[in-house]
Amino acid sequence: MQMSKTWVFILSVTFLSFLIGIYVYPMMPDEMVSHWAHWDVHGQVDGYMPKVWGLFLIPFILVGLELFFVVIPRVDPLRVNIEKFRRYYDGFVVLLVLFLFFVYLMMILWNMGLKISPNVVFPVGFGILFFYAGVLCENAKRNWFIGIRTPWTLSSEKVWDKTHKVGGRLFKITGVVVLTGVFFPGYTLFFILVPLVLVGVYVVVYSYFEFQKEMKQKT
Repeated sequence: MQMSKTWVFILSVTFLSFLIGIYVYPMMPDEMVSHWAHWDVHGQVDGYMPKVWGLFLIPFILVGLELFFVVIPRVDPLRVNIEKFRRYYDGFVVLLVLFLFFVYLMMILWNMGLKISPNVVFPVGFGILFFYAGVLCENAKRNWFIGIRTPWTLSSEKVWDKTHKVGGRLFKITGVVVLTGVFFPGYTLFFILVPLVLVGVYVVVYSYFEFQKEMKQKT
């Protein structure tokens, strides 16, 4: 099967991350400021990692994620439905890979002395991802892996469509809220986690009540 241009791009970014890691390896300290988990909420360093892992953990994570996203459309019992929104599915993979790639570059630049604040990178990156997740939700057809998968959305096409229409709008709003976290660097984690948790709880409850409403209409 011929590989799409989108996946050629995705794999090229991953290959580039390995090349960059190999190239900068001699320039890095033995103990590196590593991936995003090692910056605290104030954007200060609170942990280090041996440079082998610091330079190659994210590239290997990219490989693992890409394998996961390649396998999903092949093993899902409703894979025909995934093909109906494949363009949006692939678009999300592109954004996720680019986000991790830029985090990777930020980490390398930080260790070279160019300190780009994670309290800018993360709100922007997560804001774009959440907004696009809303677009993906609005176009997702029922499947077992992608979207708002609750017992009630998976049991009813109608409940799936209603929940994803509402959820899509809410994820877009979440993306905008997360982006505003750029202006409140001391509360970056708050701007990312709180709206995400609220939306997650809401769509689960919403899908339950929509399913109950549908069952009552059938009786």
